[in-house]
Amino acid sequence: MDELVFLLVAFLAEIIGTMAGFGSSTILMTFALFLFDFRTTLTLVAFFHLSGSAGRIIFFHKSINKRLLILFGIPGVIFTFIGAILVRYISSEFLEFFLGAFLLTYVLISVLNPEFSVKASKVNSTAGGILSGFISGIIGTGGIIKSAFLTSFKLEKSVYIATAASISFIIDIIRISIYLSEGYLSSQYYIYIPVLFTIALIGSFIGKNIVNMISEKRFRVFVLVVIALMSLKFIFDGISKIFGFI
Repeated sequence: MDELVFLLVAFLAEIIGTMAGFGSSTILMTFALFLFDFRTTLTLVAFFHLSGSAGRIIFFHKSINKRLLILFGIPGVIFTFIGAILVRYISSEFLEFFLGAFLLTYVLISVLNPEFSVKASKVNSTAGGILSGFISGIIGTGGIIKSAFLTSFKLEKSVYIATAASISFIIDIIRISIYLSEGYLSSQYYIYIPVLFTIALIGSFIGKNIVNMISEKRFRVFVLVVIALMSLKFIFDGISKIFGFI
């Protein structure tokens, strides 16, 4: 029964993640940690996220911004590798708290000043790749930072989703290879991989069709709401772990 609920949550998470351009791994990790240990969860969700990214690339591939892909992707890959290696050695509590605080601040600024945006420059794109890659490697949820940067660039929604997915795909390959080499996933869980892949593709397809029915303005509001909810979760989890509440 737990396995069926896990797969259902994965399906719903992919629909939401496709619509927002991020969030599927965060939603699934939140639930999966009740069923598996942290490293197993990290690896299974990475496979799921890789599959979802592949689905979004298939459905939105014509809209990929190749310049942003390079500027985000190269530093993202490097710092994903560093973050994934450091999983064994660094506690994620403080990272979760500061990640949540950073993202909540971004949402508040965007709401109070709707015209706010980060210039799509080489420096800002590289900074986004470094931050999202490192956080993705170490706690598996760096896509939310990547999306915060890409959203502020005011990209057209299909360009935003396609480019974010392409960056995520590259990052996921790197971190999965490291997680497997570190022995984070036991062979008994390999059966989940093809099932998660199928679920992610179907969820991506459904999410794509929903996105096509949403206006650009409503799409941006939806993304900001999801970022706000996720940031509050990170802040709560970080404080709880730091002070021993959970």
